[in-house]
Amino acid sequence: MTGLLHRLRTVWAARPAADLPTLLDTADPGAPRADRHLWLIALVDALRPADTAAGDTATPLARLGHLLDLLDADPLLARRCRVLLRSVFATADAGTLLADFGFSPRSGFGAELIDRLRLLTLPGTPDTGDLGQLFQMVFHDPRDADWLGAIDAPTLARIERLLVDDHVRGHWHQALIDSVQMLASQVRAVGLSASIRPRIDPTLLADRPFHQLAQAAALLSDAADPHEQQQQINYLRVLLDTCRTAAASVREHLDAWGVSVDVVFQIEQLHERITRIEALLNCLAAAEPAREWQLLTVAFARSVQTRRSVGALFSHHYAMLARKVAERSAATGEHYITRTRDEYVDMLRRACGGGLVIAGTTFLKFFIGAVTLSAFWAGFWTGTNYAASFVLIHLLHWTVATKQPAMTAPAMAAKLEGVVDSDAATEDFVDEVTHLIRTQIAGILGNVLVVAPVVVLMQLAAWALQGAPLIDAHTAHHVLDKLTLLGPTLLYAAFTGVLLFLSSLIAGWWENWFVFHRLDSAIAHNPRIVRWLGRARAQRWSGWWRENISGLAANCSLGMMLGLVPTLAAFFGLPIEVRHVTLSAGQIAAALGTLGVPVLHDPAFWWCVAAIPLTGALNVLVSFTLAFRLALRSRGLKVRDRGRLYAALRRRARSAPGSFLRPA
Repeated sequence: MTGLLHRLRTVWAARPAADLPTLLDTADPGAPRADRHLWLIALVDALRPADTAAGDTATPLARLGHLLDLLDADPLLARRCRVLLRSVFATADAGTLLADFGFSPRSGFGAELIDRLRLLTLPGTPDTGDLGQLFQMVFHDPRDADWLGAIDAPTLARIERLLVDDHVRGHWHQALIDSVQMLASQVRAVGLSASIRPRIDPTLLADRPFHQLAQAAALLSDAADPHEQQQQINYLRVLLDTCRTAAASVREHLDAWGVSVDVVFQIEQLHERITRIEALLNCLAAAEPAREWQLLTVAFARSVQTRRSVGALFSHHYAMLARKVAERSAATGEHYITRTRDEYVDMLRRACGGGLVIAGTTFLKFFIGAVTLSAFWAGFWTGTNYAASFVLIHLLHWTVATKQPAMTAPAMAAKLEGVVDSDAATEDFVDEVTHLIRTQIAGILGNVLVVAPVVVLMQLAAWALQGAPLIDAHTAHHVLDKLTLLGPTLLYAAFTGVLLFLSSLIAGWWENWFVFHRLDSAIAHNPRIVRWLGRARAQRWSGWWRENISGLAANCSLGMMLGLVPTLAAFFGLPIEVRHVTLSAGQIAAALGTLGVPVLHDPAFWWCVAAIPLTGALNVLVSFTLAFRLALRSRGLKVRDRGRLYAALRRRARSAPGSFLRPA
């Protein structure tokens, strides 16, 4: 076998087009199975040379025409090739191609990911009875779908005349029927599974379409004549439409009750199996099926590439989860956008409250740093300090400004739908941008303008009560060295923006998980919980958790990441730290309270002060940009007319610059 493979590759590599006759002369219907499959692989490689440019269908089609000319000129050679193809089909399971190819052998997303990684890393063997695996080895090139789809009708007719006989037609006809029956059974199994059936609209299951589909497919083999078979095919098509509609209702259930990646994956597989059954029925029903077989083969060739793409799997099946997470963030983000003067003042008040809590957080951080702890536990308790402070701010209905952008970005993305359709929609979007910018400015100002004076006052109180500040001079100088604009502060601030964005994703994921498992309903109605809390309190707890699960998840995850990520990065030798604008302002104010008035004459202090607005800007811009892009991609939106939006923003900046800073 190795010798034959080497000889075939040598023949093909020398002059592929001119050596087609030599390659055809090696066709041996009596060769071992692996050799027959290797011959088929080499034949298709000869039709599609390695130097063919992407999108070039002329070269493969010209070589295919040359191949057919050679077979036309030598009937004995054509017959030998037909017998070889017949032997290939006779020793391979056609169902693995028609019914199984392109689908995961298991129903879970994780199993499909592992399967794709296997296809990417492990070589296949041509000595196989799996026709789907053989197809992947024959049509392995990304360009195959293009030239296969470009074959015209006369060429298809020649291929059928020269390479397909009655035995092959009968074999594939029965394989089509068997595959339709297998697929129908799989569709029924998925549609009636415990994870899918409860989520289908009950009215769509009243006529038992999934049961009927499998029963109708089983009757295909019993058709007495082509007319009766055609009637059965038409009935199957009606049932397939009904099953597709029923499966589509699952998405509406997920929109209302949360998204599961595994459920989305199963629904996608169910839809694709229904589409495959329709394609197989088209091949069965067509009077001249060559064109339908061509479309099916092209679909298989595209599936070869799709099945090898891990990125496509993630982007496709996580799109719905990403959209739901973004939508939940958008619903939260609406509360962080102020549109009136009263809302603006309220946001400023809540930001001041957040700054007040962060003042205490600042000194707790210094206290944890002063305790002799291992790196991990220092990071853990620092993160716990941050998380507890953020949760307290959330429960008091105050705010930390930098948490807002990742939540408000999806709300802004939602408003982009249709924004370029009219000037009014564009102006409305510009209004939202001005509302957002001034909200962020109010939030940061409220945090910083409270945390800094309160920290200084606490330091002055410590001087008055105990004759010493709350942090020593060495720690204060370390703060100035660390937070200066002359160091990597801006890089760390941008990285902190990434953590802020990740916390919004975690919040959306937890809320989706909470809703998907209907935990609010469980808290409200579970008998044991009701006996423990009482009905009225259980109802209140249910509503409270449903309302606050996202905020709690966001604040806890953000706090722990701010504390632990630098520790974990240091473990791997990565010099990564975090720079949060409010926390940084508090630390600089603490250093001022320790070092006193003389530090105001030190340029190092003012370099730290200069870093504060830039840190805030990067915290906001990075987290907002990442969340905005995710929201756009999850909705399938593209800002095609960016210039129009930018021009509208510039006009607003010239005509009403104050609108970006304060409400009218």
